[in-house]
Amino acid sequence: MERKIIQTSDGSSSVYLPQWDENYHSKHGAIQEAYHVFIKSGLDLFKDGSKLGILEMGFGTGLNCMITYLEAKKRNLTIDYQGLEGYPLETELIFELNHLEQLKAEHESIVYQSIQTSDWDERVKMHPQFDLTKREVMFEDYQGKEVVDLIYFDAFGARVQPELWTETIFKKMYEALKIDGIIVTYAAKGSVRRAMQAVGFNVERLPGPPGKREMLRGIKSLTTE
Repeated sequence: MERKIIQTSDGSSSVYLPQWDENYHSKHGAIQEAYHVFIKSGLDLFKDGSKLGILEMGFGTGLNCMITYLEAKKRNLTIDYQGLEGYPLETELIFELNHLEQLKAEHESIVYQSIQTSDWDERVKMHPQFDLTKREVMFEDYQGKEVVDLIYFDAFGARVQPELWTETIFKKMYEALKIDGIIVTYAAKGSVRRAMQAVGFNVERLPGPPGKREMLRGIKSLTTE
């Protein structure tokens, strides 16, 4: 599938798929979307010094992973990070993106390169308190029971991949989370919210990142509302 590099409104670059008319990140800003959806609405709910497991559904360019690593160092977090991707991007293409520069994290170039070039399906220690396992697997084939505290649900939109926004997939996400675990996504469609609620999540609408009115966050609790 053809892939093109584009620039988003906050100056950070992304990847565009002409065949689907779909971007890997928001055209309104790749980096600011990542911070708003996954850090502000997800990681920020955990106390500094916490130890947690994170599952990213849609590893893509590795941007969310890199930002999480940077934030983990600031907050003294110990993180076991799993990134699932059915169709890995070529590393040559990823290295053409300007994410490291835009994050002002050139001093972490070795870690960034390791995130991109580490072998798939192998656990790699990026830092004494940050482990990464990239898994080349389709979402439908993921299996995990109460293994993570936070899920970044960053799949392509339901317009192009509706099968990834179903009760079947969200049931897997619910099962993967520990009690009081959190799932965050940029999506806000009513059908997505209902699918999340149907499998047991307590779902709340939150203000969305630039360009989106709302986004969703779900919590796995012992009681549902």
